[in-house]
This record gives sequence, structure tokens and C-alpha cells, in this order.
Amino acid sequence: MRRVLTACGVAIAVVVMVACSPTRHVPDGSYLLDHVKIETSDKGVKPSDLKSYLRQEPNHRMFGLFRFSLGLYNLSGNDSTKWFNRWVRNAGTPPVIYDPMLMENSRLQMEKAMFNKGYMAARVEADTTSHGKRMDVVYRVQANEPHYIDDVNYQIGNDTLSRLIERRLSRHSLLKKGDNFDRNVLDEERQRISDILRRGGFYAFNKELITYTADTADRSKAVDLTLTIRPDSLVNTERYRPYERYYMHNIYFVLSYDPAAADRIDVSNAGMYKNYYFIEGEHPYIRRETLVENCFIRPGLLYSSRDVDNTYTAFGRLRIVKYVNIRFELAGQNEKGENLLDCYILLSEDKPQSVSLELEGTNSEGDLGFAVGATYEHRNIFKGSETFSTKVRGAYESLSGDLSGLINDRYTELGGEVGITYPKFLFPFLRTDFRRRMKASTEYSVNFNFQQRPEYTRVIWGTAWKYKWTTNRGFFRHNYDLLDINYVYLPHKTEGFLESIAPDNPLLRYSYEDHFIMRMGYTFYCSNLNPSNPVQRRTNVYTLRAAGEIAGNLLNAISHLTSKSQPEDGYTLFGIRYSQYAKFDFDYSITHIIDDRNSVAFHVGGGIGIPYGNSDILPFEKRYYSGGANSVRGWSVRTLGPGSYNGNNSVSEFINQCGDIRFDMNLEYRAKLFWKVELGAFIDAGNIWTIRNYEAQPGGQFRLNSFYKEIALAYGLGIRLDFSYFLLRFDLGMKAYNPAAGQEHWAIASQNFKRDSAFHFTVGYPF
Repeated sequence: MRRVLTACGVAIAVVVMVACSPTRHVPDGSYLLDHVKIETSDKGVKPSDLKSYLRQEPNHRMFGLFRFSLGLYNLSGNDSTKWFNRWVRNAGTPPVIYDPMLMENSRLQMEKAMFNKGYMAARVEADTTSHGKRMDVVYRVQANEPHYIDDVNYQIGNDTLSRLIERRLSRHSLLKKGDNFDRNVLDEERQRISDILRRGGFYAFNKELITYTADTADRSKAVDLTLTIRPDSLVNTERYRPYERYYMHNIYFVLSYDPAAADRIDVSNAGMYKNYYFIEGEHPYIRRETLVENCFIRPGLLYSSRDVDNTYTAFGRLRIVKYVNIRFELAGQNEKGENLLDCYILLSEDKPQSVSLELEGTNSEGDLGFAVGATYEHRNIFKGSETFSTKVRGAYESLSGDLSGLINDRYTELGGEVGITYPKFLFPFLRTDFRRRMKASTEYSVNFNFQQRPEYTRVIWGTAWKYKWTTNRGFFRHNYDLLDINYVYLPHKTEGFLESIAPDNPLLRYSYEDHFIMRMGYTFYCSNLNPSNPVQRRTNVYTLRAAGEIAGNLLNAISHLTSKSQPEDGYTLFGIRYSQYAKFDFDYSITHIIDDRNSVAFHVGGGIGIPYGNSDILPFEKRYYSGGANSVRGWSVRTLGPGSYNGNNSVSEFINQCGDIRFDMNLEYRAKLFWKVELGAFIDAGNIWTIRNYEAQPGGQFRLNSFYKEIALAYGLGIRLDFSYFLLRFDLGMKAYNPAAGQEHWAIASQNFKRDSAFHFTVGYPF
């Protein structure tokens, strides 16, 4: 590993040195665009706001100093027939050659942007300075005094729209007196009004019907603004009336729609259910009830663009539906003179079933083994877009050598899982409207695993009943585990097995003893991340996760009611002492986007698990661990903590290096280098602690007056390969402060690579 890192360091140093001669491939008579700077005379106009209007920018500098990608390109020679030259040129970035035409275009674009922001007298000058074969460009923005909104008036001839816009919508108008006369804000106000009207029944309305008139006095910067709706006589046609509301008439579901077929749809043989019409063809692959429950557009109600969007979202959750399109057609007027619309929801079916197989082989010091797995999935098992899935896996490995005293002469594992997911909130006595609004799914699952090892035979069984739903237009996600049962049973084990592996360690014994967990949990997750929105990707991204779970309370209450007193060893179910605890977790992260190539990410998280009642200790699988690729990266996984506990052997001590309290804090700088390669530089802090003073974990208990001395520190560098759909991460962490007793605490003062380093390879960012 040391040789690999040394080689990487030498390679980076060579590229950096070459980057110090950036004009190597700049033709004679041309200039390398070295620096570009924007200066503004108004504090209200930030240079960063105008950077997007630059038509030419210098080569990217890593850490603001080294043009790494340009240096990589400069490693190439002039002979393009050699593969090495072609490779480094494709991986690197060619020098940006100064272009006076692009500079002038940038200047004009900035002036136009300033004009649109209300600075109509703004002037932008571009100055150039050459030194050798390099060119610096400075754009000086003279903003001058902006025009501002002095008054806002409305000129709306239609009485209905006048009442809506002037009396109701104007209260939340984006046009404020005293604000700059910003054309972008004017357009946003047009869109806001149009969206609200279309959500309120005005099907044919659009923002192009809204215009503005701006009036300014001579030599005055004050603008009297008039918002105008074009007169009825200029916009009404025989087909659409944009200033009138439309009501929904007939709603048709077309189940086997072919986009390549003719637009005309034959509705003469349509079936009917709950006032909806169905054109199902020869193969009605989905139940009518499911379609109605996921449709927010209802007969007799006002047209609403929000209902249309919600319907698209709801049908996008149905895995049997491959394609959905919603179309509207005029349907005349009713006896009240109200305008009517017919709605056609056009659907096409996806493949209902899929099967996948997995096969692997193993060789453990000459002992051969294999494993086979299969997964079957049906996306429409009961014709309601329910997803049924089943997984089976079997593994076998032969054993050689002395097998005396063992109960099995092989490793064998058989496992399976069966689950079904309903695309709705499945619970008795719930109204259809509630199920429609929740956009929820209900999951039921059962899993089983049978393991034969030389020393024991173990059976693991579990079942779960879960709900998942979203709110606030998908930005809030909720997971509610109504019931989650985990049962572990060891029917056979070698005589004295537990005493031989853990005579005095209750943590290790617990992993090989029978146990039963019946828990309930809730997880809340929110984020402003929207990968489908390219504009949003350039803004800061935050995520928040909070979770809580409890276990054993119901069983404990039943035990108290049915038993006179609690046994010394605790209450049992099926002869097994069940777990009782409460657990809470919190994580927050934010990524600050510096520019399109640089960002800084911060994460803080914590959690606590409290055993009580029928339990003296948390179940092993519910305890926290520290170290690893997503924690304090100066330590390997499960080698840090708890507290000042010193785990000398990562193999035998890992069972002790777990706790009931966790704390993590991370800061990471991320920079895009070239091609798919990114660089990460990070600082991590954190540790775990125990609630109680366990004999097997000396120094691990959380104490308010000393815990801060036991927070470990680490730093390091990482290389990431971003392939859009997934990211490979290689991180090298180094210990800076080691809280373990008997160890040199400030490791950074006398760094030892073998002792203080940890290498991590994983998929995805740490947070």
C-alpha cells in the first residue's frame, strides 16, 4: 500500500510541475486566458451573480492554485498517433485560448443582465493585461442608480379575474414597492399568477396573457408599473375561453393506449365504475378500483393543474404502468352554462414479471464451496399493481481436517424471503380520499434463514409490516414500521461452545444465544435534493434524517398482567428473554456549492439507545460502532471506542467495540479534477460510548465531564470516480487524535503510517 501511495504522490507531483508551465501548447501569437475577474461598484450586485454570463473562463485551478487538468493535458506530445498522447489529452483539459470576440460577448451579456435587473444605465468595461503568453481580463461593472418600483396598479377588464388578482393574489405579490425594477421578477410574477389561476379552474389561461406597462417621469428612476390582462375580445376563441373556469365532465381510463395509433379514441364501449369510464380492451390488466384511488381528477369538480400533477405522480408509482399521458378535450357546456372538459388518462402496460439468478464459488484454503440465489418478482400479482417478490439462496462449503467434537462437517446455509408491497395505505376503515392523499405504500414480508456451522446450528426468522409515504410534494419521506419481529434460535451447539468463546463476555455470548425482538419504529427524512432539476444542482443541498424505535413494551405489559412478579432472569417468550429498549437517531448534512467544480460538505449526527425493563444491554445488532468509510476514517470499521477503550486486536475485540451512544462530525472538500476523477480532503471527529459501565468494556461509559476528551480526530485524502449512476470512493484516513487508553493520543505529532492509517473502498459519498 505504501508503494502505491508513493507512486500516486509522484504522479500528482509530476502533473503539478507540468501545470506550472501552462503555455506549453499555446500557439505563437495566442494567449492563455490566465485570470478573469469581475469588479462591481454596487454592493447589491455580487460578482458571483454575473459569473454565469461569462462566455470564456480560465482553466480550473485545484485549491485555487494548481491547474491539474491542464497539467495532465500538457504531458502529451504533439504526435497524435501515439496512444499515450491521445489518452492524456482526452483525460485532461486543453488550454483556454483568449478570444476577444468571446470577451466582447461576455461584456454585452453582463450589460444585458444588469439592464434586466433594473440597472438600465449600467456600463461594463473589459480591460486586458498580457504578460508573456498569458492574458488577464478584468470586467468592471459600473452599476449606476437602478430603476425601482414606485407603485403597482392593475388594469383587468374581466370582473372575475379582477376580484381574484387584485383582492386576493396581490397580497402575496412578488412586486414590492421600493424593489428594483427586475424583469426576472416581473416574469416570475406572471408565472405565479398563471399557476394559481390554472389550479383554480382556468384551464386555458397562460402567462402570455399578462403584460406590463412601465411609466417613468423625466430623469426619474421611479417606475409606475401597471399589470394588464389582455381584453376578452382579443383572446376568446370558438374553442377556448381563458378567462372562464372549466369543470371536469367525463374521465376515461384507456388501459392499452398505443402512442403510435390514431388520436381518436372510441368510447362507445366504455365500462363505468364510480362515475369513471374505462376502455380496457381485451386485457384489463389492472383493477378499476386501483385506477380510481390514484386519480386526483374527479368528475364535477373544477379543473386543477395541481390535480393533474398529483395524478401523474400517483400513476408513476404503479410499477405495472409503463407510460402515462393525460389529455383534455372540450365537452361543451352544462345546463348551468359552465364550461366542461373531458379527460383521457392514457396508460400502457409494463412487463409484469422478472426473474434473476446469482451463482458464486468459494475456495477457503482448499475447502470448496458454492452459493446459488434466485429472485422472482411479479409487479401486478392481484391486478392492483401490487409487487410480489420472493428470494431464495443456498450455500454449501465442504470442510477438511480434524472434525472431532464438532456437530456438523460442513458449512450450509438456506434462506428465503417473501414480500408483497401494496401501492396504497392498507388499513381498515380508511377513506379513499385519505388513501389518495397519502401516496403511501404498505409492505409485508417474511424471511427465514437456516445455518449449519461446525460448532452450532442456527435458525433466524423475521417478519415485518411497514408503511412508507411522502408529503410536501415529495420532499418529506416517512417510514413507519408498525411491526418488526426478529427471532434467533440455536437448536444445536457443541458442548461448552459459549464457555469456550466467551466465558466472561456477555456481548459475545449474546450473538450466539437465543433472542427475540419485537419493535416499532418511525423514520423522517427530508431533503431539497432534486436530481432531475439541473438548476437546483447548483444550489446548496441539505438532508435531515431523524429516527426512533421502541421494542418490548407491549410484551412487557402483557407479561406484567399475566405474571405475579418478574423473574430474576427477566420475562421470556417461547423460553427466550425478549429485548426491551428505546433508540433515537439524528443526522444532518449540507453541501455548499462553491462553483461547478468545487464544493464543501458538512455532516453531524448522533444517536442513543437505552435498554430498560426486561433488558440489561442493547441487542448486539442495535448497538453503534465507529470507524470505517462513513464514520471516523482514520480507523477501520469497528476499531474505535467505546470511549477510551483500547481494542488491541481488531479480529477478537470487534465484539467489544460497540456502544449505546454515538457522535459523528465530518467536514469534506470535494473538487472535480478531470474526466470522472474527483478529489476529496476531509476531517472527521467522533466516537461511541456505553450507557452503563460494562466490565468487558473498561473506559467505555459516557461521562459528561470527560466525554469531550474521548472524541477521536482524523484527516485524510480520497479519490472518487463519478460515473453519474454510481460513485466509487477510495479514502485514506490518518489518525490525528487517538483517545484509546495506553496509546499515544496526539498521533499527528509523531505520525506512523502503519499504525495510524486506514484505507477504505466503498460506493457512494459518506454523507
